[in-house]
Amino acid sequence: MKILIADDDPVSRRLLQSYLEKWEYEVTVAKDGSEAWQCFQNDDFSLVICDWMMPGIDGPDLIRRIRAARDHAYVYALLLTAKSKKGDLVEGMESGADDFISKPFNHDELHVRLRAGERIINLERSLRETQEALRKSQHE
Repeated sequence: MKILIADDDPVSRRLLQSYLEKWEYEVTVAKDGSEAWQCFQNDDFSLVICDWMMPGIDGPDLIRRIRAARDHAYVYALLLTAKSKKGDLVEGMESGADDFISKPFNHDELHVRLRAGERIINLERSLRETQEALRKSQHE
């Protein structure tokens, strides 16, 4: 499964990348939201993990762009941030994020949340395939 990481902090990027690769994900890394948006437009990602506060395009804006891109299958978006107030959680989720993890993150928590995201993505793919098969059978 392909994951896009967007984080302007090099230490966080490397840490995330090392965990994700250890868990056998295919990882693309972007140093900010603008670079992540370019990567997203040029490839298909199932999951996006992005920092909230980045120069240029921040995490919530990146997620809004991803949600507006109708030419892609569903993307599970996880917002990773030092923000931890209830209002921040609400704002992040309203931007279209599927989940929210506070920094510093626990790698075990990240892993279980990613597995939950994978289940959602797999269910969505299965539903899409079933709908397509149903459409084809109705046209025969």
